[in-house]
Amino acid sequence: MTYKRILLKISGEALEDKENSQIYNPAVLEKVCSTIKKVTALGVQVGMVVGGGNIWRGNLSDKIGIEQATGDYMGMLATIMNAMAVQGYFEKQGLKVRVMSALPLESCVETYVRRKAIRHLEKGNVVIFAGGVGSPFFTTDTGAALRAKEINADGIFMGKNGVDGVFDDDPRKNPDAKLLKKITYSELLAKGLKVMDNTAVGLLSGSDIDIHVFNMADTDNVLRIIQGEDIGTLISKN
Repeated sequence: MTYKRILLKISGEALEDKENSQIYNPAVLEKVCSTIKKVTALGVQVGMVVGGGNIWRGNLSDKIGIEQATGDYMGMLATIMNAMAVQGYFEKQGLKVRVMSALPLESCVETYVRRKAIRHLEKGNVVIFAGGVGSPFFTTDTGAALRAKEINADGIFMGKNGVDGVFDDDPRKNPDAKLLKKITYSELLAKGLKVMDNTAVGLLSGSDIDIHVFNMADTDNVLRIIQGEDIGTLISKN
């Protein structure tokens, strides 16, 4: 398939420098930036969603005794912080980037407006979608699925940490788990495989948007998939 517009979803944890206990790793930012430069050079428009797990994780709400809605808003703020960090780094490397947030924070980032986002993409800007969907109780997976549909993306590229794609069982617990090269949305739901939450899968199941799930340890996997290489797992309608 020829991709004209993609949405790249990466976790906040992927940005971490765990060795030095820092929330950002410049080497990772450099790799992601380098890959996106190569992708945009092919004429492919790129949107991004970055999780907030390097700063805030949802299960911390229970641990410190605050309600989930408050914790979810804190998570949205974490995604905005990550988007701003990525924007700042990318711009220093010569990429044109816009951050658009579903959670209004106009002194720092643009408020998400669908038509403006599409216009930014058409101009060749990388658009980072932050703030989730702007409401609690939804994951960044759902936010990524929603934005992909709204901007008419051809594909969602889901970079996983240390996992090569979708397996028939948890490869971290079962060494005999097998990599699935291709699976449909309906099969994904029927088998209960945890690639993204069911709300996100439900949003995408009737669409023509493909999902590529791959190991983000090598950021150039994004480029290789766009160029037709069979890497990771393809999730599609049929």
